[in-house]
Amino acid sequence: MALAADPTIRRQVITAAREVLARDPGAPIDDITRRAGVSRATFYRHFGSRRTLLESVAVEPRPDARTRILIAAQEMLIRTSLSALGMDDLARAADVSRGTLYRIFPGKAALLSGLIKAYSPFEAVRAVVEAHREDPPEVVLPLIGRAVTGVAGERLGLLRAVFLEVTSGSEEAMSGFRPVFGPALAALSDYMAAQMVAGQVRTMHPLVALQAFIGPVFFHLLTRPAVDRLIGLQLTPDEAVDELVAVALAGLRPPASATGAAG
Repeated sequence: MALAADPTIRRQVITAAREVLARDPGAPIDDITRRAGVSRATFYRHFGSRRTLLESVAVEPRPDARTRILIAAQEMLIRTSLSALGMDDLARAADVSRGTLYRIFPGKAALLSGLIKAYSPFEAVRAVVEAHREDPPEVVLPLIGRAVTGVAGERLGLLRAVFLEVTSGSEEAMSGFRPVFGPALAALSDYMAAQMVAGQVRTMHPLVALQAFIGPVFFHLLTRPAVDRLIGLQLTPDEAVDELVAVALAGLRPPASATGAAG
């Protein structure tokens, strides 16, 4: 199933195009996609051609200050760590004043939280669980897998950077991560616990059940570019994630004896 165009990515590419074309009106698409931090495939899915991009640049308004800050911060965090990211440098890159930057994002924790909320799959995952809390894992887990692939697959660089920040364990990173990840984690944990009570999932700690499912999906997405370059995996990301979800579902089912007893 084709992914719908993401308005955030459109704005990101248009902003990058304005910056690149201001310096070199004949700059190739590769220069623009590198500046925007997206793949050529993502660019062509959203715009189709260079001409369409140029028309969009001409008619679409300049992004607001918050959007410009997030776009610039995403690009910077891919290249450096949160602790090394300079807020003055970010203000210059986003073309906002220092006062405007700190009014919108009072510190780096707030900035990281804004990035995760805008660009990560956690909100999409929480929305799936909220909409399907009464449905069995065979319905919900594939939907979550597709949601993660659709959102995270577009922004692997940022996903990798956020993962490194969070696993560093710094208080700044955790303070930025917690407000967005916490509600998604709580929704998923509650769902898994309810499915265990219903006999749909084997009894274990809900967080371990989540790791058994989400862990392989994220690992695949994070390593996908390297794997494609090394061996050329003959599966689309959606196909690969569907297979990983199927394996997780098989592993999470209660043992046959427990199922019989529950019945």
